[in-house]
Amino acid sequence: MKKKCFVIMGFGKKTDFSTGRTLDLDKTYKNIIQPAVMKAGYECIRADEIQDSGLIDKSMYLLLMSSELVIADISTYNPNAIYELGIRHAVKPYSTIVIKEKDGKIPFDLDHTRIFQYAHLGDDIGADEANRCQNDLADLINSITETNIIDSPMYEFVKILPPTVPQEELDRLVKELADKEKHIFAIVEEAQTLMKASQFENAAIYWEKAKNLMPNETYFIQQFALCKYKSKKPSELAALSDALNIIEELEPDSMNNDPETLGITGAIYKNIYLITKDVEFLNRATKYYGKGFKVRNDYYTGENYALCLDMKWQVEENEEEKIYFKIEARRARTEIISSLENIISLSEINEHQDKKWIYATLSNCYFALGNVNKADEYEGLFKREAPEAWELDTFNKSREIFASLLIK
Repeated sequence: MKKKCFVIMGFGKKTDFSTGRTLDLDKTYKNIIQPAVMKAGYECIRADEIQDSGLIDKSMYLLLMSSELVIADISTYNPNAIYELGIRHAVKPYSTIVIKEKDGKIPFDLDHTRIFQYAHLGDDIGADEANRCQNDLADLINSITETNIIDSPMYEFVKILPPTVPQEELDRLVKELADKEKHIFAIVEEAQTLMKASQFENAAIYWEKAKNLMPNETYFIQQFALCKYKSKKPSELAALSDALNIIEELEPDSMNNDPETLGITGAIYKNIYLITKDVEFLNRATKYYGKGFKVRNDYYTGENYALCLDMKWQVEENEEEKIYFKIEARRARTEIISSLENIISLSEINEHQDKKWIYATLSNCYFALGNVNKADEYEGLFKREAPEAWELDTFNKSREIFASLLIK
C-alpha cells in the first residue's frame, strides 16, 4: 500500500489580502503538489474543509495525525490551512512540508520555519515554474521522509509521543475523501466550462452542487451567485433576487472585505436598479462597490463605484450632492488609472492574472474622462486577450451605460 500524503490548503480562487492578488489554488495543487507527491511515490489526498455540523470532524484529525507526509500550502493565509498545520505540528515531529506563493508576508509564528516557495501567475502556474517545482518538491519529499528530521517547531522544545489511530479506520477515511475530492473537481471543471460558453443557468446548477458538498467554501458561493444573476432565469429580476439571497450567506454587510463578494453584491444591486429605477438599489450598489474600492483599492469595484456615482449624479436633485458625485467619480477613476498605469510601466502586466480586466478598466476609465484615444487603445488590448463572450458583454454593457449618461 502506498504511503499517504495529506494536503491542506485553500480551494479554488482565493484573495491574498496582504498583496491584493487572487490566486487559483487549484492550479497549485494540479500543477505542482499532486505531480510532485505522485513522483515521490505517495498517494495524494486533499480536503480543505471536512466539516460536520460546523465543526471539523474526526476524519481531519486522524489524517493529520497518521499520514506519512503532510504538505500545507499557506498561500493567501487560508485560516483552515493555518489551523490544520498547527494541529499537524502538534501531533507529528517530522514529515511536514510548508509551501507558499513567493509574494506576501509570512506569518510571524512561521517565519522561522523552512518554507518551499513557488511563483503563481494568478490564473495558472507557468510551465517552467511548474516543472521546477515538481522536481524540487519531489526531491524535498524524498529527503525529509528518509531522514525524519524534526520540522515541527513544537517538537524542537517538547519531547512527547504523538497519538496513533487504527490503520483500518485510516484506510477507510482515505478512500472516502479521495472519492469526494474527485467528485468535487469534476463538478467545478464542468461549471467553469459552462461559464466559458455563457451557459450560466446550467453553470449555476453545478456551482450549487459544489456548494452543497462544501457549504462553507466562499468561492463556490460567489460563483453560484454570479451565475445565478447572469442566467436571467426564470426572469432577470427573479434571478437577481435569487442571487442576492445566495451572496448574503457571505454577510457582505459585516466585516467582509473580500472584493469579490463586495463586487458581486454591488453588481446585483446595480442591475436591479437598472430594471426598477428604484434609487435605493443604486445607493446600495454604490455602498458595496465603494467599500471594495476604499478598503482594498480594488480596481474592478472602483470602476463600478465611479459608474454608480455617475448614475446618482443623473437622478440627484440637490446641486451640492451632484457636484460631489461628479468630483468623487473623477477622483476614483484618476486613482485607478494611476495605479494600473504603474503596473504597466513596471512591466508587471504580463505576470498579472487579470491582464484583460486591467485593459478593460483602463479603457472605460479613460472613456469616462474624455480621453477617447487612450480608451480605444486599451479596448484594443482588451479584445486582443480573447475575452469570453460574457466578459465582452460585461465590458460593452458598462460602456453603453456611461454612453447613455453622456447623452442625457
